[in-house]
Amino acid sequence: MAVAKKKSSSKKPKPGVKKVEYIGSPTQTITPFLMFNANIEEVAKFYKSIFKKSKFLVVNPTQAEFTLNGQKFFAFNGGLGFQFSWGVSFMISVETQKEVDHYWNGLLADGGKESMCGWLQDKFGMWWQVTPKILLKLISHPDPEKAERAQEAMLKMRKIDIAALKAAVA
Repeated sequence: MAVAKKKSSSKKPKPGVKKVEYIGSPTQTITPFLMFNANIEEVAKFYKSIFKKSKFLVVNPTQAEFTLNGQKFFAFNGGLGFQFSWGVSFMISVETQKEVDHYWNGLLADGGKESMCGWLQDKFGMWWQVTPKILLKLISHPDPEKAERAQEAMLKMRKIDIAALKAAVA
């Protein structure tokens, strides 16, 4: 697949202002655009402290473009009118309990709120699901009784406990 070259613009940016320009990735054609009521530089630094495979592309108090574990995001401080709902969340797929604990504790830091079944809301109001891959396998187990036991165990949890899930289907 050939990538088209961008035409250069004759407009020069104002001194001290870095121009934010979206250049799509051939593997990611949809980028979450998040409107916060917060200093976006603080938001980006918070997430970068949790997601080890992250980087800033552009960051300032009003807007940012960054990646978290390879997923590109664009964020903007939209002001008081913008709040998140758990109707849209970001699911973090993990392998181990150590990873569950890392993301769970990191995203709850400084004022986040726990919810049920691996869901939480961070201090900026964004909703996340910290989901071990084994959870999805167990709640869709070919044996309907085991799948039901796994789901019943999950429904009693806030942070997902992998050992308790495995015990429920044993």
